Amino acid sequence: MRIGVVACECFRKEIDQLTEGDPDISFKEYLEFGLHSYPQDLKREVIGHVNGLIGKVDAVFLGYGTCNSLKDVIKELKVPTVIIDADDCVGALLTPDEYAREKKVCAGTMFAIPFISEMGVDFFQKELDSKMPNHQELGVDVQWYLDMLFNGYSRLLHVDTGVGDREHNEQRSRDFAEALKLRYEARCGTLEVLRDRLKDT
Repeated sequence: MRIGVVACECFRKEIDQLTEGDPDISFKEYLEFGLHSYPQDLKREVIGHVNGLIGKVDAVFLGYGTCNSLKDVIKELKVPTVIIDADDCVGALLTPDEYAREKKVCAGTMFAIPFISEMGVDFFQKELDSKMPNHQELGVDVQWYLDMLFNGYSRLLHVDTGVGDREHNEQRSRDFAEALKLRYEARCGTLEVLRDRLKDT
């Protein structure tokens, strides 16, 4: 079988580990993180990349949560495609049930999967530069931006997927929590959802 993977780059390390040495994986592509902020762009990109594999693969594993904009995307895909049964990347790495439970524990939770922690404050600095190019003239810095974005949050929950340098990932999450002025907590995640959907593909 020829299996293609089209996924958000936030899953790169986890999917690379799960597919390592698998002879059926004939194509992998990771799309830029952040497209979920622009639903129509995300949908267009996913459709274009999956349908671009017609004749090249037998089936596609789509490494995205449904992200609202992708709920009905399967109808527009011309290659048999398996999607993740989770709202977003956090649900995929915790399971939807555990994700819902953690939100009940603390509604104001910033969920830090390894990819998010690795990006840390740098991602928000780039976002600020993009959305407000003249922010320095206005006396606005990234800390002001973080304080505005995370007003009402009280906890950063580090999600350990067991992939990569775990001590490094944990320290990045701790640094991120400090920058956001949030209480730090940690728990184990899982690769179960990704693994099961890859098997289904």
